[in-house]
Amino acid sequence: MKIIITYASAGAGHFKAAQAIYNEFRATDSTSEVTLIDALDYTNDFFKQSYIRGYGFMINYASWLWALSFYLTAFKPMRMLINSLHFMINRINAKRLIDFLVKESPDFIISTHFLPSQVTAYLKRKKRINSKLLTIITDFGVHPFWLDEGVDIYVVASDFTRQILLQEGIAESKIKVLGIPIDRKFLAIFDREMLERKLKLSKEKFTVLVITGSFGIGPIEQIVDSLYKEVQIIAVCAKNKKLLQRLKDKNYPYLKALGFVDNVEELMAVSDMIITKPGGLTISEVLAMELPPLFISAIPGQENINANFLVKQGIAKNIRNFKEIKDIVMDYKNNPQKLLTIKEKIRQIKKPDAAGEIYHAVCSGSIGPSC
Repeated sequence: MKIIITYASAGAGHFKAAQAIYNEFRATDSTSEVTLIDALDYTNDFFKQSYIRGYGFMINYASWLWALSFYLTAFKPMRMLINSLHFMINRINAKRLIDFLVKESPDFIISTHFLPSQVTAYLKRKKRINSKLLTIITDFGVHPFWLDEGVDIYVVASDFTRQILLQEGIAESKIKVLGIPIDRKFLAIFDREMLERKLKLSKEKFTVLVITGSFGIGPIEQIVDSLYKEVQIIAVCAKNKKLLQRLKDKNYPYLKALGFVDNVEELMAVSDMIITKPGGLTISEVLAMELPPLFISAIPGQENINANFLVKQGIAKNIRNFKEIKDIVMDYKNNPQKLLTIKEKIRQIKKPDAAGEIYHAVCSGSIGPSC
């Protein structure tokens, strides 16, 4: 069986979800031909760079513009016009992607971004390919760009997401609540004491992990300054080298300041709680690790929806003013039963093996040819 797994490299989450599915197929299925592609690699250079850099610029420096574009494009009276314009732009710039998919004509196309989903759905409507299309929605909310009649199966994170799709007129038979796929390393069983020794952390201290994505944005320094006397802090600055250096220069005794890391699962395993951005992939990883979250610096639109969903579940708190953080952290530190209650609520909704569930959905033969 031939399978193409595709994403668009606007934000890390879409790639991470696609890679998790790809790794699952490679580890489990030795007979199928599985290919992982960035759909933007099959567009012209100007479009690709505009897509990637435009996204990064807006979320870092013009979040108001991102919010405006998100809600304007979701506004029902404008949908038909905006969706038509959006699709036309994508189709014109994705000619190489169209040619590639037509030439390959895979049995399944699994997409973790709406751009390749739109292109694939168009080709299916035009009967240029017969591929089954699985669209993996990588947030708990659903922007209208994800919706297309050519999608065979929507894989979603929760019953909350499922209800949104039903309200949008998507048939229940097309929706599978399997979760957002994450790397299997988050499913491992960790020895906390061993990791504390490895990472040179105090096992007596209440530990807070602070991480806000690859750009290291948000009030990380202010959070560290307000908490360092009370708790042990692991602060991940990612690509923000200036922030990393400022934190190291402080020389706080129970602060571990890190740059870009590839062992987030270990940092989560030695932490009692996390302060982070509410991205869909991040939330799925946090839930898999049963780590109580506080959310900061949400991207307007999809991340606000993610955060609000977890708040309503009694799992997270959405921080509007960083001055609230110290009171909440100290409350959790002094009342461990509250953390245990949150962990129990997490167990009721987490879906850590989404990649495996997606593999079985594809290979069972229930929605197309079996592996």
